[in-house]
Amino acid sequence: MDAITRVPVPVNEPVKTYAPGSAERAEQVAVLSRMAAAEPVELNGTFGAERRPGGGVDRYEVRMPSDHAHVLGVVQQASHADAEQAVAAALAVAPDWAALPFDQRAAVFLRAADLIAGPYRARINGATMLGQAKTVQQAEIDSACEFIDFLRYNAHFAQQIYANQPQNSPGVWNRMDYRPLEGFVYAITPFNFTAIAGNLPTSAALMGNPVLWKPALTQMFAAEVIMDVLRAAGLPDGGINLVPGHGKEVSDVALAHPDLAGIHFTGSTRVFQGLWSQVGANIANYRSYPRSVGETGGAALVLAHPGGGAELVTTALIRGAFEYSGQKCSAASRAYLPRSLWNKVKDDLIAQTEALAVGDVRDFTNFTSAVIDERSFDKLSGAIDAARASSDAEIVAGGTYDRSEGWYIRPTLITSDNPKQDIFRTEYFGPILSLFVYDDADFEQVLGLVDTASAYALTGSILATDRTAVELAQQRLRFAAGNFYINDKPTGAVVGQQPFGGGRASGTNDKAGSMWNLMRWVSPRAIKETLVPPTSTGYPHMG
Repeated sequence: MDAITRVPVPVNEPVKTYAPGSAERAEQVAVLSRMAAAEPVELNGTFGAERRPGGGVDRYEVRMPSDHAHVLGVVQQASHADAEQAVAAALAVAPDWAALPFDQRAAVFLRAADLIAGPYRARINGATMLGQAKTVQQAEIDSACEFIDFLRYNAHFAQQIYANQPQNSPGVWNRMDYRPLEGFVYAITPFNFTAIAGNLPTSAALMGNPVLWKPALTQMFAAEVIMDVLRAAGLPDGGINLVPGHGKEVSDVALAHPDLAGIHFTGSTRVFQGLWSQVGANIANYRSYPRSVGETGGAALVLAHPGGGAELVTTALIRGAFEYSGQKCSAASRAYLPRSLWNKVKDDLIAQTEALAVGDVRDFTNFTSAVIDERSFDKLSGAIDAARASSDAEIVAGGTYDRSEGWYIRPTLITSDNPKQDIFRTEYFGPILSLFVYDDADFEQVLGLVDTASAYALTGSILATDRTAVELAQQRLRFAAGNFYINDKPTGAVVGQQPFGGGRASGTNDKAGSMWNLMRWVSPRAIKETLVPPTSTGYPHMG
């Protein structure tokens, strides 16, 4: 087709409320009931045209975190041979996928967005709720709306990239060719956001790259739905290959392959640094220099100024720290409150924290639910025990846990007069918020403390009405957060509005949900065409 087309103008997908008596609530309850009542399903990998279990030795049971006796599905983990088959399938489809016009590639992901918005919405939300212990509100924001937004906005941003063309001089036509990378992209995704699990492989694929995708095993119940959607949307075999299993089994193959073109990663700082090290060790063996894009966590900060409002502070802290049990890399982890404000909010903050309803996601009255698995439970309960035993920390709310039915950690507030205590530098990835109370007159001094207390620099917020204080915080904390919020919680970045990512130990800051991220998955080629080429070697100055 000879036409310069435009993808549909994206708008953020409206968030459904699931209020009592609403149609979406009734549908979601019915789907949850059906999914929970089903026998455990075999969760397959995708290896080119084959959807099947892996050929590895280990099997992994995907359990409901809020009811861990309930097995949702079983994953036969991938072997080295499976990973090799997936890489071969990706490389086999690479020429055809790269040659496909952008309109045709974009159509796959635009259709996927509409499928999620419509017939797959309740299913992908239900899988995320049961498998990842998200409340209906958190699942709707994540697995439906944010994933839809990624798919639609990425097509829009990609078109803007392709339209970005150089200037011309008389007699010369210059073009820029945005080629995909040579090889395959290795996408490694976390358990906590279905939208991230979907975006990391699809963003690279949209730009013409075949993908090897290793999701977290704990997210596999929803990952299977993502593959169902992509196949229904017309993604060709080999375009995205889902390889479930231990990171080492898959990475041994992917990182050693000469056609590794890039890594798209969300997870821990330690794992990303390990991947980067392996790439460095293999650098001479690659066909090209692999792109490394990573978002690796954070210990998000909240700084309140003496002029901040009590209700604002309480709401921002509770929602920022305890939604989805704090299992967000952007979740409020450390808060710095002036003494005058602490005296105002203390009782209400503690009371509201203690009153939060924690339980099964199928009960829509609960504010949050269980943490993802036993390993997370053990880590968080251990952190609470360590705080309880510490001489310079005090648990003022929560601090209890219960694993009898689900992996439940109560939302917990910990205070300390020692701003260098480990609680202010550690990413717990759970419902633990650490509080430091400072003297009102020390606001400017505290800015330096906030900037240097943690190695992370993902998200942060300033709560203040004084515009001088806001400006000062914005400047002094310029490198302390890649996403900075004024009078809001440090979570909830919206695609198309707040591109997401941070620096320092939090990652490469390539901003998921923006053209800056998509630019990492192309290799530009400059083309110059001289319309009437010269036919003489002489120049005018030669006489």
